[in-house]
Amino acid sequence: MNKARFIHMVELIDQANAEDPVWETWQDQAWPRTYLYGVRMTGWLSRLYPRAPETAFIAARAQHICRWLVPRQSYPKGRRGYLEWRTYLYRFHAEKTKQLMSQAGYGEAAKAQVQRILMKRGLKRDPQVQWVEDAACLVFLQFYFAPFAHAYPDDKIVDIVSKTWAKMSDRARTEALGLPFGQREGGLIQQALRQS
Repeated sequence: MNKARFIHMVELIDQANAEDPVWETWQDQAWPRTYLYGVRMTGWLSRLYPRAPETAFIAARAQHICRWLVPRQSYPKGRRGYLEWRTYLYRFHAEKTKQLMSQAGYGEAAKAQVQRILMKRGLKRDPQVQWVEDAACLVFLQFYFAPFAHAYPDDKIVDIVSKTWAKMSDRARTEALGLPFGQREGGLIQQALRQS
């Protein structure tokens, strides 16, 4: 691993994500939302898979790179619009990260691997894709699940948790069960697991 190149790559991702106009407070500090998301992603990846290669860490840090540029409202409401938006985002994040990797001096093989991870190609088959997906699921459950759950009815939340759980490895599931959920959120998770 070329440490200087990797550090430069992380700086490029963070600089891009620091331009997010929406800010979030965490640990009494204000953060650009997408920048904070990248920090949380690499935090979970480090905790789960500290020996993961740099391509996994790049993909984790860039998981939502510049996402605010493609708002959900720019696609139709409903499931079909959501899926179209999400599919476009996979390509958008992969292409943006590839451009930054070229700028940082990465070769084609590394760029292709990061693109595979960001486009979720090979989930359950490619370990790096799985590791980054595990981090994404745990970031969602730890930081975003509770406010998300308050905005939707129980049956929808149970369905979302079931789908999230299906994407996770056993290791990530074990970590998820150790998270401190509120009473309602914990109950919804247990309900989802009974239905899985």
